[in-house]
Amino acid sequence: MEVVVILLYVIASFVLFSYSCAQLSLLWNYWYKPKPRATSTASLSTLPLVTIQLPIYNERYVVERLLKAITTLNYPKNCLEIQVLDDSTDETHFLLEKLVAQYQSESFDIKYIRRSLRTGFKAGALAYGLQEAKGNLIAIFDADFVPRPDFLTQTLLYFQTPNVGVVQTRWGHLNQSYSLLTLLQAFGLDGHFTVEQGGRNAGGHFINFNGTAGIWRKDCIIDAGGWSADTLTEDLDLSYRAQLRGWEFVYLENIITPAELPATMPAFKSQQYRWMKGAAECARKNLSAVWQNKTLSVSTKIFATFHLLNSGVFVAVLLMSVLSLPLLFITTHSHEYHTLLGILRLFQLSIIVLVGFYATAHYSHKTFWQLLWQLPLFLAVVMGLSLHNAIAVVEGYLGRKTPFIRTPKWGIVEKQDNWTQKKYLLTSFNLLTILELLLCLYFIGGVVLGLYWAAPQLIVMYAMLAIGFGFVSFYSIKHSLV
Repeated sequence: MEVVVILLYVIASFVLFSYSCAQLSLLWNYWYKPKPRATSTASLSTLPLVTIQLPIYNERYVVERLLKAITTLNYPKNCLEIQVLDDSTDETHFLLEKLVAQYQSESFDIKYIRRSLRTGFKAGALAYGLQEAKGNLIAIFDADFVPRPDFLTQTLLYFQTPNVGVVQTRWGHLNQSYSLLTLLQAFGLDGHFTVEQGGRNAGGHFINFNGTAGIWRKDCIIDAGGWSADTLTEDLDLSYRAQLRGWEFVYLENIITPAELPATMPAFKSQQYRWMKGAAECARKNLSAVWQNKTLSVSTKIFATFHLLNSGVFVAVLLMSVLSLPLLFITTHSHEYHTLLGILRLFQLSIIVLVGFYATAHYSHKTFWQLLWQLPLFLAVVMGLSLHNAIAVVEGYLGRKTPFIRTPKWGIVEKQDNWTQKKYLLTSFNLLTILELLLCLYFIGGVVLGLYWAAPQLIVMYAMLAIGFGFVSFYSIKHSLV
């Protein structure tokens, strides 16, 4: 049994160390490789017809804000088509009809499109609207996003290169300061939208359209096989199919499109479940095609592998965390394993990489003292989500299908805004939450044993795990009992 525990721990540690090496390579690309630039400027007379697709499902609290932002874009009305793709089953339906009629009276080419069945969820709605889209450039915004007036004039320039299929902008955050939960979400997303997307794009590797706040070339969507609902992350799936066909993606870090972050732990967990499971489903679907493609470099295939298998890191985090306590017992009471524990400490170098990764993402807008407490707390909460996310990943790898559940948004921006009386509230007080609470107690026990057995190399990790699982379980319960 000792050998099994050590072997599994080594495997999990190696996975995390390998992932850290990939992140280190992205850091290098981000700092030392050139960023994409527009080839020239466009005059007003050459502006193309753009179709804006707005997929909506039960979003009564944010659709008015969305349509106001879309109709104030700095772009000629005669070059703009707006599709409101409404699958709503509540009063959002009536609100949207009224808003669309209002903007139609103001001479906007805006269409209210409603399907009889919500087949294929968001992917189905986008595909349905694409059949009627007049523009060859398709901008997509989720209901909680608020594009800035110059969004189109800043992004369309890059489509002057014929092979560019997608231009993706960076997500901003409308409510980053609303709570500790939203602050930590923003902290993590900024890492993705800075070093990960920027590093992959600068290195000429595959990136992904993030589902919103970007523009597709219609020909690219069609050539790649169109939107598909067989994964929960239809955006990642189509991104890989398009890039495998040779289309180029451009990521623009300096163009920010703000959005609303989930304000409750159940809503955040729902989003995480969809993203983690969807990524695993996309790996199952597309990874073999990446390696069979003879036009791709080996480095691009390796980066794509880490990208598609990214969510699998949570399985390794959970496995290494749970096994670390038995490992502490083994190494404390079996002297022949002391050398092995010393070797395993090398994997803790991955923490240094993570510090560099997130320091890069935040160095320009956070102070040293903010990073000093936000980074450890963020990493602790990520660890605390490992059970929840690992379950989602395993389900994705095994091919277990579940419906698309969108993340509810309530127009929560200011600190005084309240979500407790809103519709669409989710709960996550269930068996999983109880297990997370038990893991919190488990790792508190690890701290005690670490102190008792004088094992300082693991005490910090146990403390972070206890804080992380405690944070996740506490807010899961608190936000479910309103």
